[in-house]
Amino acid sequence: VIPFKGSWIEFATDVNNVMYAYIDRKKKFPVTTLLRAIGYDSDKDILELFDLADEVKVSKSGLKKYVGRRLAARVLKKWVEDFVDEDTGEVVSIDRNEIILERETVLEEDHIDLIIEAGVKSIILAKDDESNNADYSIIYNTLQKDTSNSEKEAVEHIYRQLRNAEPPDEETARGIIDRLFFSDKRYDLGDVGRYRINRKLKLDTPDDTKVLTREDIIAIVKYLINLINSKAEVDDIDHLSNRRVRTVGEQLYAQFGVGLSRMARTIRERMNIRDNEVFTPTDLINARTLSSVINSFFGTNQLSQFMDQTNPLAEITHKRRLSALGPGGLSRERAGFEVRDVHYTHYGRLCTIETPEGPNIGLISSLAVHAKINHLGFIETPYRKVKDGVVVVDEPVVYLSAEDEDGKTIAQANALYDDKGNFEDAKVKARYEGDFPIIEPNMLDYMDVAPNQITSIAASLIPFLEHDDANRALMGSNMQRQAVPVLRPQAPIVGTGLEGRVAKDSRTLINAEGHGVVEYVDADEIKIRYDRNDDDRLVSFDDDVKTYKLIKFKKTNQNTCMNLKPIIKKGQRVEPGQVLCEGYATENGELALGRNLKVAFMP
Repeated sequence: VIPFKGSWIEFATDVNNVMYAYIDRKKKFPVTTLLRAIGYDSDKDILELFDLADEVKVSKSGLKKYVGRRLAARVLKKWVEDFVDEDTGEVVSIDRNEIILERETVLEEDHIDLIIEAGVKSIILAKDDESNNADYSIIYNTLQKDTSNSEKEAVEHIYRQLRNAEPPDEETARGIIDRLFFSDKRYDLGDVGRYRINRKLKLDTPDDTKVLTREDIIAIVKYLINLINSKAEVDDIDHLSNRRVRTVGEQLYAQFGVGLSRMARTIRERMNIRDNEVFTPTDLINARTLSSVINSFFGTNQLSQFMDQTNPLAEITHKRRLSALGPGGLSRERAGFEVRDVHYTHYGRLCTIETPEGPNIGLISSLAVHAKINHLGFIETPYRKVKDGVVVVDEPVVYLSAEDEDGKTIAQANALYDDKGNFEDAKVKARYEGDFPIIEPNMLDYMDVAPNQITSIAASLIPFLEHDDANRALMGSNMQRQAVPVLRPQAPIVGTGLEGRVAKDSRTLINAEGHGVVEYVDADEIKIRYDRNDDDRLVSFDDDVKTYKLIKFKKTNQNTCMNLKPIIKKGQRVEPGQVLCEGYATENGELALGRNLKVAFMP
C-alpha cells in the first residue's frame, strides 16, 4: 500500500507459505503480529476472523468428546505477578503467561488434566472443514512463526524491529503503530488511494477516511490469500484503471507544498533567533524560497517543454499530450513492450494512432477527441445508454472510466437505429472488454457516441481514416503538425467536419461574444457594438462597443509568422461564436494547413 504521504506497508509470502508484513521495506515480521498489534489480541480473535476455529468450554467430561481433534491455538496459563520497582519503590503488576500446549497438538486424554490444572476457561480447536482449512493454511503457518502471544508482546516486537531498540514502556510501543498508519497528521492515502482500496477490496469505508483502518488490513490479507489460492486475479498494470494522469495543477500543488514547508522552516528559524526583538511579518517572510521552487519546476522539469507553435494543430496537440516519462514515470530504457502496446482500455481514452515513431513510441500519446480527465486523474470517455435493447436518445451521455467500463457490453457508433432508438438490425457488432462479439441489442449496456471517438484530434482530421494503413495514418497525423502556415491557405475541400472546431479551440482566432453590429474594421482592430438591454448593463460594467486588437506579424516559438486579417465588413451583423478573422493556417474559421492540390486527368 503506497500512500500519498506516510509509511509504505507491503504484504508478501515466502516459500514456506508464511505471510509477512514489511513496513517501509525494513525488517519483516509475521502478519499475525501486525493483527495482534491492531487489536486482535489472542489466537482465538485471529482465527475467528477467517472462520477457522471452534471455541470449546473446558470441563473434564466435555473435553473427552474432542479427543483426537487438533488444537488451533496455544493453551496458555495466565497469571498476574506483582513485584517492587527498585528505583521508585512502587508495586508493579505484570501479566505473565506460560505455554501449556502448543498449536497443532492433537488432543489426548493426558492433556485434559494439564488444561484443567492451568485454570483455562476455554480452548480453541481447528474446524473439521478441510477445504477452508486448506485455503487458510497460510494463517496456521504464520501463527507457528509468530513468537508473540498478546497485543503487548506484538507492539513491543514491532517497535524492536523498526527502531532496533527496546521500547521504554508499553505506551510508546503502542504509539508507533498508531502514528504509522492511523494518524491523520502522519498518514494520508489521498482521494485516489481511498477510492482504489474501496473498489479493489469491495469496502464501503467513507471517502473522507484517509488513514488505513483495521478492516482495510484484514481485507488486504484475505485478498492476498485468495490470490495465492487462485481465487482472485492479479492486477493488469497496463489497464487504465491502474494508471492515472498527474495533471500540471497537481504537480504544481506538490511543488507549492515543498516551497511552503521550506518557507515555514526559515520563518521558524528567524523567530527563534530574534527572540526578544520587535519584528513585522515582512522581516520574517521571504517569498524567494517559494518562487525559486516554482521557477525551477517550470525551468528544469523534464515535462516542461517549449510549446510547439508551428500551426494551430501542433499547439493544441502539444497541450493534449500525455507522457509516461518524466519524474515518477518510466525511463525510455526500462520501458518494455507491454507498456508501449495498445490496450483495450485505450479505446476512446488514448489515441491508438498518434504516437512518435522513435524510441518514445507508445510512451507518449494523445488524448482522444471526446475523452476527459476526472477529479481523480482517471480518463473517462462518453457513451449513450442502451436500455432493454433501445438507445436512450433523450438523456445526456454518460462518462465512464476504464474501471466502470469493465463488464459492460458496448455497441459501435455506426450501428443503425431509428428516431425512437430501436436498432434496425437483429444483431449488432459490440465490444466487451478485449473481445468483439456480435450480439442481440437487448444484451447491450451502452453505445459509442461517435465513430472518431477512438482517435486524437490530428488523426480525426484525416478523411476516410478507416481505409488507411495504420502505420501511414500514424505518420500522417504526426506530419500534419509540421505544416508551415502559407500566406494564402485554403480550407480542405474534403474534410472531416472537425476543422472549424480545431481552429476555434486552439484560441488563435477571435470569435464574436454575442449578437451585434460591426462599427469599425481595419487591418489592426475590429470594433463591435453588442446588442445589450438594461439588465445586461446592470450585470456588466463593460462598454457596449468592444475593441479587438488583431495579432500582426508576431513571431511564434518556431519562428513562423502569425498574422490575422479581418473577414467581416463594417455594418455587418454578427452572431455569437462567429469567426471575425483568419490567418495563421486558417481560412474562414476553418483549419487550413496548406492548399488544395489541382489534379488534371488526361483523356
